[in-house]
Amino acid sequence: MKPVSWLLASCVAAASVAPFVLAGPARAQEKDMTFFVTSAGSGKGADLGGLEGADTICQTLAEKVGAGTKTWRAYLSTQAVDGKPAVNARDRIGKGPWQNAKGVVIAKDVADLHGPDNNLNKKTALTETGETVKGRGDMPNTHDMLTGSQADGTAFPPGDDKTCGNWTKSGEEGAAMLGHHDRVGLNDSAPMKSWNSSHLTRGGCSPAALQGTGGAGLFYCFAAE
Repeated sequence: MKPVSWLLASCVAAASVAPFVLAGPARAQEKDMTFFVTSAGSGKGADLGGLEGADTICQTLAEKVGAGTKTWRAYLSTQAVDGKPAVNARDRIGKGPWQNAKGVVIAKDVADLHGPDNNLNKKTALTETGETVKGRGDMPNTHDMLTGSQADGTAFPPGDDKTCGNWTKSGEEGAAMLGHHDRVGLNDSAPMKSWNSSHLTRGGCSPAALQGTGGAGLFYCFAAE
């Protein structure tokens, strides 16, 4: 009986160690990632606490998976208002290249990211933990990403609100430009396939308004440094 007991004990020990061994490479890749989609929003619709609050969400999520040594920035633009200049999303995310939690490069630099040949899609726009974000055809559909940006990554001119009050509104007023992380929409037009400038929210900036068009208040995060 002793050999059998020893064999069983060895199997149990091996099984207990296996998960940690398998988790090693995945966690190492997360540490090296420089791009992700937030696994959760602020819980207040498009009110992210402004750019500072959005950046904090990116930084906090990155820290939870061991990538907190980098400086993380939300891919969000703001509009000029009350004497404050606009901020372009493309100008706040560093130079690249950027890779996801599994080590797949989505763009080599800012120009590539905003060009026709970037590698940002449903398979590569993963969360900080390497999970796939639900897209069109999934339940629920959460492919709408908050960006407030034009297709080239620049801010919209002042006037009509396209950033939900520069990411401070969560009610029925305002609107925000959204992108489709899965590059799929109601038709095959360029905007519907855009990762950063597809359409505006409908009915305001609340969680319900975002859900109404296929969103959950998620957004992109990039390592700027």
